[in-house]
Amino acid sequence: MADFFVIENAMREARKGKKVVLATIVKAAGSTPRREGTMMAVLEDGRIYGTIGGGELEREIIKLSMNYIAKEKSGLVNLKLEENSLKMTCGGEVDVFLDICRIKPKLLIVGGGHVGHAIYKAASILDFHIVIFEDREEFLNKKRFPKAQELILGEFEESLKNYPVDNSTYIVIVTRGHEFDEEALEAVINSKAKYIGVMGSRKKVSKMILNLEEKGIDKNKLKKVYMPIGLAIGGETPEEIAISILSEILLIKNNGRCNHMSNNI
Repeated sequence: MADFFVIENAMREARKGKKVVLATIVKAAGSTPRREGTMMAVLEDGRIYGTIGGGELEREIIKLSMNYIAKEKSGLVNLKLEENSLKMTCGGEVDVFLDICRIKPKLLIVGGGHVGHAIYKAASILDFHIVIFEDREEFLNKKRFPKAQELILGEFEESLKNYPVDNSTYIVIVTRGHEFDEEALEAVINSKAKYIGVMGSRKKVSKMILNLEEKGIDKNKLKKVYMPIGLAIGGETPEEIAISILSEILLIKNNGRCNHMSNNI
């Protein structure tokens, strides 16, 4: 029952986009505080669900788990419960498997209008944790976005500043107006996002860059933003624009090359 509690909470946190390690004792020899099969979930902020015995052993597992989260890898560790290692007198030994709970990369769609909705529909068949940001209540509901994992209603700038963004986050800014796009971009420009893209004409984009530079935004950071957004496939409808944008995101995500497959024959 305790292990079910640990797994359930680990997966719940992972579905929220949190990074989690599931630590499981896979081998125990000699005198140990917990038996084989005991589990504990460790979150990226150091919080835990369950216990594998407390004390120095547990502290060491939390520390190692945080390192594995940072490296985004799983692995097996061996710990001897002796005074000259963990300052424990049990005299036993444990092998603990630290398993990263794989999470979906996040796709933040800023703007729930026609293009935002088209991006959502196309992205729904891909492996993304989809988050919709919108400041108009009538455009943000489960009926309109049934497969989105999160719906966030409020002013774009404030909502984005308060939302956790890491290097597995992809941000698409497609609001209804230039001023909202600029606010949204300013809110996320210093984030760790893997990708930030902004929709707009070259004239609109040039003006936005100038405005943000005047506010002191680093030019080099602005150069890393994909704007105008998307690949040049020549589409004009919301659906074609959505495919163009998601193609660019997948190109970045998968370290791909923009090339015709037929050229490789």
